[in-house]
Amino acid sequence: MNSGHSGNSNNERLEYLGDAVLSTIVAEYLFQKYPNKNEGFLTKMRSKIVKRKTLNMIADKMGLDVILANYTAGRMSHSMMGNALEALIGAIYIEFGYPKTKRYVINKILRRFLDIHELEEFDDNYKSRLLEWCQKHNKAINYELVSRHKIDKRDRFRVAVCIEGKSFGESEDFNKKSAEQAASKIALGKIISTDSEV
Repeated sequence: MNSGHSGNSNNERLEYLGDAVLSTIVAEYLFQKYPNKNEGFLTKMRSKIVKRKTLNMIADKMGLDVILANYTAGRMSHSMMGNALEALIGAIYIEFGYPKTKRYVINKILRRFLDIHELEEFDDNYKSRLLEWCQKHNKAINYELVSRHKIDKRDRFRVAVCIEGKSFGESEDFNKKSAEQAASKIALGKIISTDSEV
């Protein structure tokens, strides 16, 4: 049996479990921290915390790459660090159960490495903001797949955001949603800088 494949499969299973446990802990933490906030606010805050970019940043601050360097061949890429954090949470959950995992996540991760109040103000969901702007100004918006090609056997997507049939930004990424977010950021930048009607 190929032990490398088995190890990778096991890590993916731990990531899957850790992702679910983390999402539950964060949901419960926010529910108790913000007793007067509505479901929309809580959902948006949870997505800010559990998204890949935030988890990569937390894992980096924790020095997970240094810890795992003893067990892996080669340096871990920044984009993989959030996966490693999820796997760690999954492993803690299996070993110690939910209450101890919850205490660890809240005390050793959320409170130590996140500024929750800064997150309240910060909104990098550019697609959502652009959709809100278009709805407010009664503008038609759609996302078009410009191209799709492979780099190192991975699909790469180039996406354009069009407002009233006119392209306002293009971007590409290995993830279609990420490409849409980046294109939306470009479009918002153009709208804000020109302050002109579309």
